[in-house]
Amino acid sequence: MDDRSPPGARGSVTAAADRGAGNRAGVLGTALAGVLAFALSSGSWQWFSTYIGVTLLTVVLAFTSPPAPLPGTRSGYVRSLAVQSLVIGLCVSLTLAPALQRWPWLLPMPGTRTECAHLGDYAALQARAALGDLGGRGGTALSYAQQDQSRHAVADCLSATTTLWLPVYALAAAILTALGIWWVTGRTTSGTR
Repeated sequence: MDDRSPPGARGSVTAAADRGAGNRAGVLGTALAGVLAFALSSGSWQWFSTYIGVTLLTVVLAFTSPPAPLPGTRSGYVRSLAVQSLVIGLCVSLTLAPALQRWPWLLPMPGTRTECAHLGDYAALQARAALGDLGGRGGTALSYAQQDQSRHAVADCLSATTTLWLPVYALAAAILTALGIWWVTGRTTSGTR
């Protein structure tokens, strides 16, 4: 093969291309993992979701660098900034989902929390009716079954509402991330001029 490029020039271009490909692969892999976590979650948001979100966030922050604005590539910068910010927003929403479901001060939803409690009461009544005459013989077992059914009904109800609000929290985190990256990269590029 006839390679007419100057020595050393080829290695630096390859390294920059590999670094860009690694950034894109890391962001895309994290986005896919986040989508799978959402798709596979059923019922109540569990604290394992927080672990998944923190892990994915760590992967994104460790293996990707913030996009840098380059002269003449404004659309590429905006696209990279949007992708990285949206993936970080997804990771933050996965991290916060169990807390949003459980802590009223983080996601108040007052009407929904009251309605979910009523659904829990109804589920307890259904458990009692399902046992029929057996309820008089095993009071402890009946009480446990009622509490368990009530707890599951309330958790599923709150989980559904939390899932409806997660995109708002994810978008807010993405916007804050994009503004932060834009501010930092704007300051560093203006400082180097």
